[in-house]
Amino acid sequence: MSTFQIDFGGGNSPQKILGIDLGTTNSLAAIMDLTGPRLMTGIIPSVVAVSEEGDVIAGEEALQMLVTHPERTVYSVKRLMGRGPADIQDELKLFPFRLTGLGDAPSDSMIHLQLGDKVMTPPEVSAHILRKLKWDAENVLGERLTQAVITVPAYFNDAQRQATKDAGRIAGLDVLRLVNEPTAAALAYGLDKRKEGVIAVYDLGGGTFDVSILRLHEGIFEVLATNGDTHLGGDDIDNLLMAVALEDIQSEWGENISSHSDAVQLLRRAVIQAKEKLSFVPAAVIDLNYNDKHYQREITLDVFNRLIQPIVERTLARCRACLADSKMSVAEINEVVMVGGSTRIPLVRAEVEKLFRSRPHTELNPDEVVALGAAVQAGILSGDVKDQLLLDVTPLSLGIETMGGLVSKLIHRNSTIPASAVDQFTTAVDGQRNVLIHVVQGERELVKDCRSLARFDLKELPPMPAGLARIEVRFLIDANGILNVTARDARTGQEQSLEVKPSYGLSDEQVEAMILESFDHAEADMNERQVREARVEADNNLAAVEKARRNEAFVALSPEERQAIEVAIQGLLAVYHSEDHHLIREKIDVLNEVTRNLAENMMNTAVRGALKGTKL
Repeated sequence: MSTFQIDFGGGNSPQKILGIDLGTTNSLAAIMDLTGPRLMTGIIPSVVAVSEEGDVIAGEEALQMLVTHPERTVYSVKRLMGRGPADIQDELKLFPFRLTGLGDAPSDSMIHLQLGDKVMTPPEVSAHILRKLKWDAENVLGERLTQAVITVPAYFNDAQRQATKDAGRIAGLDVLRLVNEPTAAALAYGLDKRKEGVIAVYDLGGGTFDVSILRLHEGIFEVLATNGDTHLGGDDIDNLLMAVALEDIQSEWGENISSHSDAVQLLRRAVIQAKEKLSFVPAAVIDLNYNDKHYQREITLDVFNRLIQPIVERTLARCRACLADSKMSVAEINEVVMVGGSTRIPLVRAEVEKLFRSRPHTELNPDEVVALGAAVQAGILSGDVKDQLLLDVTPLSLGIETMGGLVSKLIHRNSTIPASAVDQFTTAVDGQRNVLIHVVQGERELVKDCRSLARFDLKELPPMPAGLARIEVRFLIDANGILNVTARDARTGQEQSLEVKPSYGLSDEQVEAMILESFDHAEADMNERQVREARVEADNNLAAVEKARRNEAFVALSPEERQAIEVAIQGLLAVYHSEDHHLIREKIDVLNEVTRNLAENMMNTAVRGALKGTKL
């Protein structure tokens, strides 16, 4: 299926497209200029916090709050992107921040994080990181940036990719492309080396691991296979060292400090510092001072290697599986590229070199290479890079449910994207008028073992004997790995289409509301944005109350209730132009409280009207 050429506008100076590495631990951004990819921002921690004043901050300042106000701070949010509460039960104990609504939430509901007085979803948290990168890049470049290429782990599924796109949209960025992180690394090296052959990209970051096998030929990057684990990375190494230190401390001090969030974050910082030192020295010390108590534990490189060997072996198993999927032997791999901060660990480099029998490339900074590659991809889209093409793949198979709970795969894993596939199906019952299309993702043969993506009905089919209907189902994966499904009755032309959204992703309405709210204030400082948000909420509430005044439910209120509403309205109007958003919201809360009975009366009136004359 043909697609339209992307038009970036005329003129001699097209708008720059930002290349962003949205990482688990750190993030950064780059652009493509005349000399090649260039970093626009420094490496910022992928941490978001809410101050006591209600301001949302991201980056280094938020990282400092991880120790002083851990209950108001979130890190490693990338691990929560596109996932539901049921997916993270085992790791809840590792999170110092509070997740709300987990007790009675269904398994496919969206995760909500409680940060101080604010509740945010993972895409909203990521949006603050993206917005910080956007603003920093604009300050360096001196011009407005509205378009971006964002990298994701190659093994991110549809829900996680859609969540990343939602985050970009909330941040005020038009996400032109999601590109796999290993592919971005290959682009960065390919730009410099211009080598042909087959390469393996080993990407071990803070929270995710990816391995991809790519073929480079005459400027074309083709991904032959990809594999990985969205829950495997440097964080797991940190957690291992944390467990050792916590056990030591309990033995030495006679107390379990794991319930003290400030102590845990101080210890985490000490553990990470020791881990980083072990990439360059034979031994490092975990050093913690807390409540006038001192803990020290030396970790030698030999002990460290034995501790992390199982984690490294898990990555090597994924590498072997990827080689099998690509139908390539180790001898056919010409080059190996190392990406991600965790690849600085000597054992990781040694084991990868042993597996591939080749010294891996480490010339580029492993923390920067993905962002540089994203900038190259941005340059390809903008036309700044003329002689390169990227062919990416879908990481998991996609299909529909058929009789018996079986999966009929339409697009198989490692298919080059954009991709499309069409297959025909029929009915199972005589006179069947509706067909349920159940879209699933995974490699197993049974639906119960795969992940459900979406369900929708093709309705009003002509009644006919079972097996005579011809239902054409078309799958289309766009360049971002987002799936569109169309079901069509071949006889009547009746058609139903759906862009498959993750079951716990944001709805269009939620995303659009967040975009509109953040767009008006994207360039303003935090206080101005919060004041404007408060005024918008005040306008909506005042308009809603004004409309309610014309409803019979308002007349039914007591004189005291109507008077209280009038007083609350005047109180809100009196502070409407204040620069203190706390004061405005305080008056909004007062208005909400005194109109609670009115809202309930209006709802009851509406329900009675809807049921009038109806028999149940």
